[in-house]
Amino acid sequence: MDRRFLTVLGVSLLFALVVASVFYQMNARFRGSARKRDKPKEAKLVVAAASLPVGVTIKPADVKVVKVEGERLPKGAFAKVEDVLGRPVVSNILAEEPVVEGRLAERGSGVGLAPVIPVGMRAVSVKVNEVVGVAGFVLPGMRVDVLATLRPQSGDGARTSTVLQNILVLSAGQNIQTDSRGQAVNVPVVTLMVSPEQAETLTLAGNEGRIQLVLRNGADQTVQPTPGRDLTELYGRRKPQLAEVSEARPRPRPRPRVAPAPVPPPAPPEPPRDEIVVIRGTQKSLEVIGETKSN
Repeated sequence: MDRRFLTVLGVSLLFALVVASVFYQMNARFRGSARKRDKPKEAKLVVAAASLPVGVTIKPADVKVVKVEGERLPKGAFAKVEDVLGRPVVSNILAEEPVVEGRLAERGSGVGLAPVIPVGMRAVSVKVNEVVGVAGFVLPGMRVDVLATLRPQSGDGARTSTVLQNILVLSAGQNIQTDSRGQAVNVPVVTLMVSPEQAETLTLAGNEGRIQLVLRNGADQTVQPTPGRDLTELYGRRKPQLAEVSEARPRPRPRPRVAPAPVPPPAPPEPPRDEIVVIRGTQKSLEVIGETKSN
C-alpha cells in the first residue's frame, strides 16, 4: 500500500508540474504579445527649434524632427523637414511646437505681409495720426470700424457715415505683430485687410474726405447699420426726411370758382337840351337852360 500510494502521489505531482509549466508558458506568451500590442508606435514629427514669428520663411535651422507616439500626432503635422522648408509662417509658432499645415503658407506666396493675406482679400494702407489711430492703440490683430466725413456736392453741410465695419488690422507701420506688453505704438500708416469692394470704398472715402478709425472689441463680430449724422443735427436742427417733408407740407386747397362780374348796361343817352336863341340888336346868342354859351 505504501509503494502504490507513493507511486500515485509521484505521478500526480509530475502531472501537476507539467500542467503548471504549460500554463506558465502560455501566460508568458500572452503577456508578451499584449505588451507588444500595448506599446505605442513611434512616429516622426517636425517641431520648431525656436520661436517663428509671422512672415518668416522656414530654413533648415528653424525646425527639427522628434519622435513621438503615433497617437499624439496633431492634424496636419509634418514628418519630413523638406516638406516645410521655404514656406512662410502666417501664424506665430512657439519653440518645440509642432509645425502644422494651418500655420504655413504655400511656397512662392511671398514674404513679409503678403503670405498673411488670404486668397480673395486685399491689404490697403491708410494714413493715420494720433487721433485717427486711436492714440496708437490700433495694433495688428485688432478690429476697427471706418468712419468717413464727406461734404455732399449739394452743399447741405458735412456728413459722417460708417462706411466699413469689423475690419482686421494687418500691420501698424512695419510691425505685423502685436507688442507683447500691449503698449501704444504711434505709426504714420495702418494696413487693413479688406475685400476688393471694400478697398474701393476705403480709397474713395480717403480721397474725397477724412476718415476716422474706431476701435472695437475683437469678440464683437456684429455689423450694425447706422443712419449717419449731418452737421445740422449738431446744432439741434434735425434735417427732415423726404417722407416727413411731404407729410408736413399742407396740401393746397382748391380755389373756389368765382363767377365773372356782370357787365353794366350802357348809360342811356342824354336827353336833348333846351336851347333858346336870343337876338339883342346886332348881337346873337344861344342860351341853354341851366347854362349859358356864347358864340
